[in-house]
Amino acid sequence: MKKISINRLIKLLFIFTLCLAIISGRGFNKEVQNDEGDIILVKNTNGPTLGYSSRSGVKIITVNGQSFKDLNKNGQVDKYEDWRLPIDTRAKDLASKMSIEQIAGLMLYSKHQAIPGAGTGYISGTYGGKEFTVSGAKASDLSDQQIDFLTKDNVRHVLITTVQSPAVAAQWNNNEQALVESLGFGIPANNSSDPRHGTRASAEYNAGSGGNISMWPGSLGFAATFDPGIVKQFGHIAALEYRALGISTALSPQVDLATDPRWSRVSGTFGEGALLSTDMARGYIDGFQTSADDKEIKDGWGYGSVNAMVKHWPGGGTGEGGRDAHYGFGKYAVYPGNNFKQHFTPFIDGAFKLSGKTKVVSAVMPYYTISYNQDTKNKENVGNNYNSYIINDLLRQKYKFDGVVCTDWSVTADETAIDQFLTGKSWGVNDLSVAQRHYKILMAGVDQFGGNNDAAPVIEAYNMGVKEHGEAFMRARFEQSAVRLLKNMFKTGLFENPYLDITESKNTVGSPEFMKAGYEAQLKSVVMLKNKGNVLPLAKNKTVYIPKKYTPAGRNFLGAVTSEKTDYPVNINLVKKYFNVTDNPDEADYALVFISSPASNGGYSADDVKAGGNGYLPVSLQYGPYTATGARETSIAGGDKFENFTNRSYKGKTTKAINSTDLGMVTGTYAKMKGKPVIVSVNMSNPMVFSEFEKDANAIIVNFGVQDQALLDILTGVAEPSALLPLQMPADMETVEKQSEDVPLDMKCYVDEVGHTYDFGYGLNWRGIIKDDRVKKYKK
Repeated sequence: MKKISINRLIKLLFIFTLCLAIISGRGFNKEVQNDEGDIILVKNTNGPTLGYSSRSGVKIITVNGQSFKDLNKNGQVDKYEDWRLPIDTRAKDLASKMSIEQIAGLMLYSKHQAIPGAGTGYISGTYGGKEFTVSGAKASDLSDQQIDFLTKDNVRHVLITTVQSPAVAAQWNNNEQALVESLGFGIPANNSSDPRHGTRASAEYNAGSGGNISMWPGSLGFAATFDPGIVKQFGHIAALEYRALGISTALSPQVDLATDPRWSRVSGTFGEGALLSTDMARGYIDGFQTSADDKEIKDGWGYGSVNAMVKHWPGGGTGEGGRDAHYGFGKYAVYPGNNFKQHFTPFIDGAFKLSGKTKVVSAVMPYYTISYNQDTKNKENVGNNYNSYIINDLLRQKYKFDGVVCTDWSVTADETAIDQFLTGKSWGVNDLSVAQRHYKILMAGVDQFGGNNDAAPVIEAYNMGVKEHGEAFMRARFEQSAVRLLKNMFKTGLFENPYLDITESKNTVGSPEFMKAGYEAQLKSVVMLKNKGNVLPLAKNKTVYIPKKYTPAGRNFLGAVTSEKTDYPVNINLVKKYFNVTDNPDEADYALVFISSPASNGGYSADDVKAGGNGYLPVSLQYGPYTATGARETSIAGGDKFENFTNRSYKGKTTKAINSTDLGMVTGTYAKMKGKPVIVSVNMSNPMVFSEFEKDANAIIVNFGVQDQALLDILTGVAEPSALLPLQMPADMETVEKQSEDVPLDMKCYVDEVGHTYDFGYGLNWRGIIKDDRVKKYKK
């Protein structure tokens, strides 16, 4: 008898096992070790790799050699579990099986969640009944509150804020997905995030080094590049990082036209140019939603895709007097220029007409505002989320959007104060109960409730609908929303495999390649406004004077107290790698002054109310005192449950910027330098009045949120400035008062001492005013 070697015997056994597997239709399981060691992957030869947790009770069913997850544990492959079927078929099948309670949970969107749970404050949590931070829990453990809303209220859409690290976020995701996979139909969680790729100014960029997450310019910075290709590249990279963190929906982009320069959210927009904003919106969404190569499942969607939620329909940048609708004092959007429809442009010509294979944005978020007197059908002045004309008639019917519509956060809660951020924003419907508000929103054509973990008012709204329209009608209405919501989970592959490889997550998020791309984009976002006598670029190793910046005490957007401080406004250790630094202006070759654009009080003051006024103040774009002599005698809109008047005029009142001392940094330094060059760098959030200090600066550069190092590389000629202004800079506050809140590019622009006009599309490079194809296309 011929002897068989051990190696040959092993090969024969492997072939025999393979044949048995093919005959029996079984897939091959591959264990992926994580902290729990329980994630099992099953690879299909001609289909997706399935991922499930041994903790969830899910089993694998094989049919004709292909593997499927038995998510509802009924021993058969239901249509929604069959990855071979069209997504629409799968979503409709699952929606038809779900109870009203389960659909209600699908319609919820959690409040902000931190990983790990915070000990105190707005995003605090507990573990085992103890404060999370002292409970002994792992950073990746679910808090008591998270377990409750996932299990009791059937929440499947979770908003993630801070994460300790990519590894912790990935393990938290796996824990979350294992829990929901064990429940009911095994519907996965669709986690989301607000934009999280902003810069940490003081961070140093080192080529070849990674970071916590790639850092990019802010939205205005992307707009300043006038290059939609850059924002598309960002979207693709950000989507890969999001998916590695367990995030499959982006609550972005913000495409409101910044037609009022005073609005506090201008910095989150792509500027005031309609065509530029439209192209930027399209590039951003194409980048986020499109999967490439082996990550694609079908039609551009796949494991590299992140659903984009474009906001804020029908445009939120027209608050009267520049005030913002997060507050009762800013809830009215006005249209003195009769320009309501132009604000649709980035949505209907950008987000709804993508260049990529996904074709249309996944979701839309309306803004808080009451679009005053724009409802020509029902004549209602209610928040956009409640307005059937705004959602059903315009968005759904006229513009054919059949994706998810999700409210902005806390629109169904009670208003408790007119000037607080953390209050309900039920503008125009204060007389309705919480459940009635949910019902009105559903009937307006909305699918989902931002910031609501509680299913009870949604179920109560269902019962109201049954009483008014009958069970069949209301069941169909709920299933309609369920299908829209489920499709976004199917498209991104969450039903097949929502789990993460922790090592891969750590290697993906903040990879050197992604950090490099973000830094290069930052360099392309810096605008040079002035370069008198070609003082820039600066020679390295010269001696520079940098004045310190005073920051007064205040409160952040969540209401937390911030302390006053006086410190360098730039990473001084980083500056020392470029220059010698002195505190004596007499020793300096030139001065570098780092300031921020004027910061306002938001247009309202409780102190004014205490003094007998109506509370309303001008929003100023200059540092020094401004008296609004040219403001409206009577406001266009007004009225609130906390006010017994409707005239919100601030005519004749005076205000000044919170950071008014920034002006003194420039003027004081100019005096101290005694004719030697003064270079000013402005971190810009809103347009500003440059006449206060422009003549005291030899050179001015503007950024919209970049690392200090990028500014230093521009100043020293390592990179050449190439960006353009995405906004007009007003000549004075008089032109700001005269412009219409709803009309773009309608201000008299500032002209500097060398004759350059700070208009939309203006910028300098080393050779002078930039006049390239970008300017020709967008500056019309």
